[in-house]
Amino acid sequence: MLQISELYIYPIKSLAGIAVNKATITATGFKHDRRWMLVDVNNRFISQREVSQLALLQVTIEQDGLLVTHKIKGDSIAIPFKSSGIEITVTIWDDTCTGEYVSKEIDEWFTAMLGLECRLVYMPDTSKRLVDQRYAPGNAITSFSDAYPFLIIGQASLDDLNSRLEEALPMNRFRPNMVFTGGKPYEEDLLAHFKIGDVNFYGVKLCDRCVMTTIDQNSLAKAKEPLKTLAEYRRKDNKILFGQNLVHDGDGVIAIGDHLQIISISHEERFIINQAI
Repeated sequence: MLQISELYIYPIKSLAGIAVNKATITATGFKHDRRWMLVDVNNRFISQREVSQLALLQVTIEQDGLLVTHKIKGDSIAIPFKSSGIEITVTIWDDTCTGEYVSKEIDEWFTAMLGLECRLVYMPDTSKRLVDQRYAPGNAITSFSDAYPFLIIGQASLDDLNSRLEEALPMNRFRPNMVFTGGKPYEEDLLAHFKIGDVNFYGVKLCDRCVMTTIDQNSLAKAKEPLKTLAEYRRKDNKILFGQNLVHDGDGVIAIGDHLQIISISHEERFIINQAI
């Protein structure tokens, strides 16, 4: 039996995530998930891949908006749910979509905290960004995520990886939205269609991992792991894979303790444990 054990929301792309007991599902994913994003002077997204200090910015969801606090400096700033309404075209990888500036004061705060000129943008409901049509054709949309509205990882998969490492790593290295217990390591690879309550989820693409997984989210120390070890048994087409990207239909609320009702599994040989895939 597969059961939800952890849920995470990342309101501002690439900043620290928030562990929650339950989450509301919207058209673009969890409510508030990656609806804000920092962009550079060219209006291109900024992530921990280039600016690891983003990990030190902790976000909490308040009644009227977000509160962002620097974990070390202690400085904080409030971000209202309502943006300026001034539209801008932003770039995420090869995608472009519409965002809205939030405020000059907030831009100045992030610029000071990061030592990098940047601006905060918000994705309004009118902005419709399609997921990668090569893997999930249709009308599924996402927010400012890399490509899809959800990422799921089985706890057994992390346990298996940690059994191969000299030092165990926490789940926050992989930034999932959902974690489940039960099942075998990498069982998420085969989840083609499952339900939680009245919401249908569809596995569309294994998640290829980057250097963000090598950044300690508290100290910012960088190392070769977990990519070095994952490359030994989770590599395919020169990509290192860990976790499954999902799209969905339906809305509602999911919570820790909910069960995954498996509708169908993939029959592709997408993973082979203990050797390269």
